[in-house]
Amino acid sequence: MRIAITGGSGRIGRGVIALAVQRGYEIVSIDRVPPATEQPGVHCMPVDITDYDRFVHAIKGCTALIHLAAIPSPGQLPDHVVHNNNVVGSYHALRAAAELDIRHVCQASSINAIGAAYSRRPRFDYFPLDENHPTYAEDPYSLSKWICEQQADAIARRYEQMTIGSLRFHWVIEERPNMADYPHIPPESLVRNLWAYTRLEAAARACLAVLSADYRGHETFFITAPTTVSAEDSLALARRWYPDAEIRGDLSDKRSFYDTRKAERLLGWYHDPAP
Repeated sequence: MRIAITGGSGRIGRGVIALAVQRGYEIVSIDRVPPATEQPGVHCMPVDITDYDRFVHAIKGCTALIHLAAIPSPGQLPDHVVHNNNVVGSYHALRAAAELDIRHVCQASSINAIGAAYSRRPRFDYFPLDENHPTYAEDPYSLSKWICEQQADAIARRYEQMTIGSLRFHWVIEERPNMADYPHIPPESLVRNLWAYTRLEAAARACLAVLSADYRGHETFFITAPTTVSAEDSLALARRWYPDAEIRGDLSDKRSFYDTRKAERLLGWYHDPAP
C-alpha cells in the first residue's frame, strides 16, 4: 500500500509514518516543513496543501490518504487564518482523494469538533461523550474541525465507494502523562479538557485502522485513553464541575469522559492492547 500523509513532519505524522514503515507501507509525506531526517520508504514532498493542483499531483499513485496537516490550535495566528487554512486544507484532501479514486481516507479531527477546550464556557449535555453529542463550537479551530467532518459527510454522499474516518484526538502525547511534570498547566485547563489524553502510538494505530475498515461512508470516532489523568474519580469530577450534565454511563474510578466504543466496534481499535 502506498499511503499519502499530509502533515508528515508533525507529531502525529511522525508517529504514523514510523508505524506505517514498520508495517511495510510505502509513504508519501506531504508537508511544508522538511523532515528532520530521511527514512527509507518515505518520499517527502514539500507541498502546501492549500495549492490544490500541486497537491493532486503529489498524491497521484497513492492508494490511501491520511490527512493530518492543520494549524493545531487557535490563538497563535489570526482567527481567519486558522479557520481558512484548516477548512481549505481538509476540503482539498477529501476532494483530491475522490478525484483520484483514493477510496480510504483518514483525517484528523479533534474532540473540539463539539466545542470544548477552547470555548469560553464548555457545554456538555451528558457524560460519557459519544459521537452523537451536538456541537457547540465557537472558536475558529473547533469550528474548522466540525466543518471538516461536514465536508466528509458531503464527499461520502457524492462518492459512495469511499470510506472516510474523522478521528477526534485529544492531547496526543508519548505516554500517559504524570501531571507533576506539567506544572504549567493550570487546573482550570484540565477541567475544560476533561482530564483526557491520547497516546501517540494509539493515535497512529487508529489512523491505519481507518485504511482497512470495511464500512462505507463517513464516520467520526473519539480516540482517547480509557482513563483520565486525574487522581480523583471521574463521577466526582463530573458532579463538581459539570453538575448540569446528565450521567448516562459508567464514570466510576478514573474512567474517561469519552466513549470510544464506536472505534472499537468499527475499527477494531483499542487505546491500549485489546483485552
